Amino acid sequence: MLTIGQLASYAGVTVRAVRHYHQIGLLPEPERDPSGYRRYGAAAVVALLKIRTLADAGVPLSEIAGLLRADEADFTAAIHRIDGRLSDEITRLETSRKQIAQLAAGNSGALPPEVLAYLDRLREIGVSDRLVDAERDGWILVSAHWPEEVREWMPFKFAQLEDPRMVRLYLVLSTLVDDGPAAERLTEEAARLLMAEAADIMAELSEEAYAAGETAGQGDPGDELPYDLLDALADESHPGAQIMRDLMRERGWTSWTRQEKLPDEGPPSAAGKKPADGRNR
Repeated sequence: MLTIGQLASYAGVTVRAVRHYHQIGLLPEPERDPSGYRRYGAAAVVALLKIRTLADAGVPLSEIAGLLRADEADFTAAIHRIDGRLSDEITRLETSRKQIAQLAAGNSGALPPEVLAYLDRLREIGVSDRLVDAERDGWILVSAHWPEEVREWMPFKFAQLEDPRMVRLYLVLSTLVDDGPAAERLTEEAARLLMAEAADIMAELSEEAYAAGETAGQGDPGDELPYDLLDALADESHPGAQIMRDLMRERGWTSWTRQEKLPDEGPPSAAGKKPADGRNR
C-alpha cells in the first residue's frame, strides 16, 4: 500500500495533481487508515497512470472520466475526435508562431512575404527609412482589404522599380518626408519644386497605366474606404500630402493614392473612373 507521495512519485505526477484529481472526482479517494493516512493500492496506480497518459496527450480533464469508462469502440471514436481538435489547435499555433516570427522581425502588420521583399527592395534602391515605414503602413491597410490580390500585384510592383522614373519618384518623396539634416536644409521653394516633380512623374506613370488598361479595380466600384484610409494615413503622416493631392488634381487625377481620372468637365463620376488596384501607389 502506498502513501499519496509514493503514488504520485510512481506515476510521475505531483501530490497536488493527485489531490486535484480527487477533488474533481477523477480519481477515487481512499479511506484513511487508523493512523490517519490514505493508502493506495495497485488499482489506484493503474488508474492514475491512465489519467496521466491521457492528460499528457492533451485530453481535457473533463473528458478523461468518460474515456476511462468507455468501451473500446467509444474510446477509439472519442480519441479520434480529440485528435481532430488537437490537429486544428496545432494549425492555429503554427500560424501564431509564424506571426510571432514576423513581429520579431519588425513586421508589425504581419504583411505577406512578397510585400516584405518589396519593402526590402525599396531600401536597396535608397528609399529612406521613414518613407519605407509609410509604405509599409499603407500596405497594411491594402492587405487587410485585399489579402489575396496583394500577392498578385507584387510582380508588377517589382517591375515598376525597373523604370528609372519610379526610382526617381521614391527618392524625391524620400527627400520630402525625411526629417534628417538634409530635410532641415530644404527650402520651401525647393520642396515645392520637388513636389511638382513627384506629381509630374505620378501623373505620367498613371496616364501610361490607364492607357494600357492596367488599372483594374476591385469589388464594388463605390468601395471608397480603402482609398479614403490611404489618404487619411498620408495626411496624418506628413503635412504635404494634401498639397500632393492638389497637384495631382491639377494634372487630371483625383489623388495620388487612386488612379481615378478626372473628367474634362464637372465632378468625377463613378462611371468615369477606374479604381486603383494599389499597384501604382
